[in-house]
Amino acid sequence: MAKSRKLRAKTKVKAKSKLAASKPAAKNAVVNGLPKPSTRPWGEAGKALDGVRILDFTHVQSGPTCTQLLAFMGADVIKVERPGVGDITRGQLRDVKGADSLYFTMLNGNKRSITIDSKHPKGKEILERLIKHCDVLVENFAPGALDRMGLTWDYIHKTNPRMIVASVKGFGPGPYEDCKVYENVAQCAGGAASTTGFRDGPPLVTGAQIGDSGTGLHLALGIVGALYQRMRTGRGQRVLTAMQDGVLNLARVKLRDQQRLKHGPLAEYSQHAEGIPFGKAVPRAGNDSGGGQPGWILKCKGWESDPDAYIYFITQAPVWGAICDLIGKTEWKTDPEYATPAARLPRLRHIFSTIEAWTMTKTKFEVMDICNGVDIPVGPILSMKEIAEEPSLRKTGTVVEVDHPTRGKYLTVGNPIKMSDSITEVKRAPLLGEHTDEILKVLRYRNEEIAEIKASGAITAPDKGARAEAA
Repeated sequence: MAKSRKLRAKTKVKAKSKLAASKPAAKNAVVNGLPKPSTRPWGEAGKALDGVRILDFTHVQSGPTCTQLLAFMGADVIKVERPGVGDITRGQLRDVKGADSLYFTMLNGNKRSITIDSKHPKGKEILERLIKHCDVLVENFAPGALDRMGLTWDYIHKTNPRMIVASVKGFGPGPYEDCKVYENVAQCAGGAASTTGFRDGPPLVTGAQIGDSGTGLHLALGIVGALYQRMRTGRGQRVLTAMQDGVLNLARVKLRDQQRLKHGPLAEYSQHAEGIPFGKAVPRAGNDSGGGQPGWILKCKGWESDPDAYIYFITQAPVWGAICDLIGKTEWKTDPEYATPAARLPRLRHIFSTIEAWTMTKTKFEVMDICNGVDIPVGPILSMKEIAEEPSLRKTGTVVEVDHPTRGKYLTVGNPIKMSDSITEVKRAPLLGEHTDEILKVLRYRNEEIAEIKASGAITAPDKGARAEAA
């Protein structure tokens, strides 16, 4: 009997265990590695990258674009600058005497600045603490510069195995990896310039900074991916984005066309309709649409005095009937020479000239309102003045007015990535070394140690006398 009772008791315990296993997880339990959904109101649960610290060794544009975007998302970005000098763009293209340039302020918002002489023993000590303290080091120095500073991958990884080291370089591994690269060089080496412009003119670079800012955006994505992977592996890694690679990624449709060209002419290019043969490489295509839907930039009312009174007009097949109605050519809907996309290709120049005769009777905004009412895709050519003054862009935080202590109010581009639970607050760029004391305290330096560091010259520019003596 006793054995039977013990057996029944064991059976009950097992049954309870199975039952417990089948029950839903407790309210506060982690499910699939994630905490339960926050009950805080949307936008008040912190920012996406809260708690992430970035050691920012970047300058000019590509690197600062990356780190500013991470700062917009809540990362604590600590910008390391040379005492007395700082990022070279602080003084480039300066429009307000004695104030940091817009070049600098528009790329370094939401960051903290510390000045460090990296060659000074105390400066090296501070850098070592920063490496231990931060999650990501971002740099866009010339090839080999970080190694010459003693900050090799092996040293950094030994000091902080969790550190992610992210770099922008001009070229990836290969014959040109040691070359310096700037914006327009990247556009040329990445294939964009050869396909930009009109076919009877020279290659052109674009006003969009696809080499610098475009590569910075790619690097930011790589960093976020590395941070996510670190949650699983516990270790950092190197992240490299080459400017040539970034430009090519943005120009991928032209690489698509290069492969299509092997199998025959590119029918959507206007030169095909005009009977002009193709060469061996993708040609410059003017304002032809790259998506297979014929498009062109057309004059609008006021074009004689306004250089931006133009609109991009696409003759999309599904709305061809609506286009014919608008421009007073209803017969084209059934005319075999115009009724189908294939039939229209040889006549695109005449078609766009006819549409332009209509657009020239209206402003670009009137054309946009009318065309959007019947689903015809068009886009007004907006000047930078119009963009700066556009109320909707101010409302969404795409264009933001910021107040600065030395230059006054200025406009900057806010976070282009809008997140419903990580609201961006755009803050001004820091003054040179503005947060040095603050950051040293975060690194657990005592007040007397900070005073000693200041006296040593590790974080301050040498005075004029010392510079003259050294010379």
